[in-house]
Amino acid sequence: MGLPHGCHHPAGPAVLMGLGVSMACAVGALVAGAGVVAMALPGRPEPWPAHLMRRAAATAGWAAAAVYAMGFFAVLASESGFNDGANSVPAPACRDGFDPATIEGLSHHRSSYLPLRFDCVRDDGSVYSADSGYGWMNGASASLALSAALLAIGAGYASELRARKAAVTP
Repeated sequence: MGLPHGCHHPAGPAVLMGLGVSMACAVGALVAGAGVVAMALPGRPEPWPAHLMRRAAATAGWAAAAVYAMGFFAVLASESGFNDGANSVPAPACRDGFDPATIEGLSHHRSSYLPLRFDCVRDDGSVYSADSGYGWMNGASASLALSAALLAIGAGYASELRARKAAVTP
C-alpha cells in the first residue's frame, strides 16, 4: 500500500501523522518484543510465566495499534483528498491506479474507520474497494488485539493462581 496521492495536498499531513503514529507503535511493539525475548535469558523475573504473558500482551497490543494506525490514516488521507480542488470528485482514491472499465459509472464513495474501508460505488450500486490492503489490516489488528486481551487475562489468571497456591502452602 503506497502513500495515497502524494504529500502535496491536505492529505500530506494526515499521511505523515499516520506514518509517525504507526512508527511509534511499531517501536513499542519491538521494545515489548525484546522484553519477551529477554524472558529466555538467565536472570528472568519470577514468576516468569505471568511476566512473559504480560510482555507478549504488550507486544500484541502495540502491533495491533501500529497496523490499525496505518489503515486509519490511509482512510483519512483518501477522505481528505475528496472534494478538495480540481479533479478531486469522485474521490481520487477511487480513480487512481484503476483501469477505465473499473471506474466507469463511478458515482460516490463510502468510508469507515471501524472496520477500515474506503469503498467506491458505481451508479448501478456495485462496489469496489479503493485499496485491497484494508482487508488484511482489519484482520491483523483484530487478531492482534484479541491476542493481547487473552494474554492479559491469562497473565492475571496465572498471578491469581500463584497467589492462591502460595496462600494454601504453609
